[in-house]
Amino acid sequence: MAILEILKYPEPILSRESLPLKNITGETAQLVNDLMETMYAAPGVGLAAPQVGVAQRVIVLDVDHENPHKQVYKLINPIITRTEGEVIWEEGCLSVVDFTAEVRRAAKVEVVAFDEHEKEIKVAAEGLFAVALQHEIDHLDGKLFIDRISRLKRNLYTRRRKKMLRDGTIPSNESPGVMI
Repeated sequence: MAILEILKYPEPILSRESLPLKNITGETAQLVNDLMETMYAAPGVGLAAPQVGVAQRVIVLDVDHENPHKQVYKLINPIITRTEGEVIWEEGCLSVVDFTAEVRRAAKVEVVAFDEHEKEIKVAAEGLFAVALQHEIDHLDGKLFIDRISRLKRNLYTRRRKKMLRDGTIPSNESPGVMI
């Protein structure tokens, strides 16, 4: 297992749609394990393959802060099959440094995916778990949570991030909340 580099906005792969996996191989299982290790090291509650430079539809999640490693989800080719209600959640992202914002999401979701053993998984989620699933699946579709906020807030962040990159400013390690 390895801790991989998490790519940061405005890295181009973060805005590209990832391709579904046709075959789940040993390399896929290794990617899943590396994503898990990287997510825990970050620390975050979810991570998508594009965030580490791999344009494949693979995500991992563990939203239980009190009991890490107990309720882990490793999802390949996830698809949201049902949504219900609406919630506004303060989101942060491991690929969007030094920024959080309120994002409107479905309050409940159902997702169908495969695990690394090619077994179909059906997941029903609400609360942070539902938000994290939607957030990570957005990554697979080439979307960041900043694509779901107002143009003004997004433009302000983009300008600030470009200035950080130009000036060589290192982002703070202090996160104001849960990083998805």
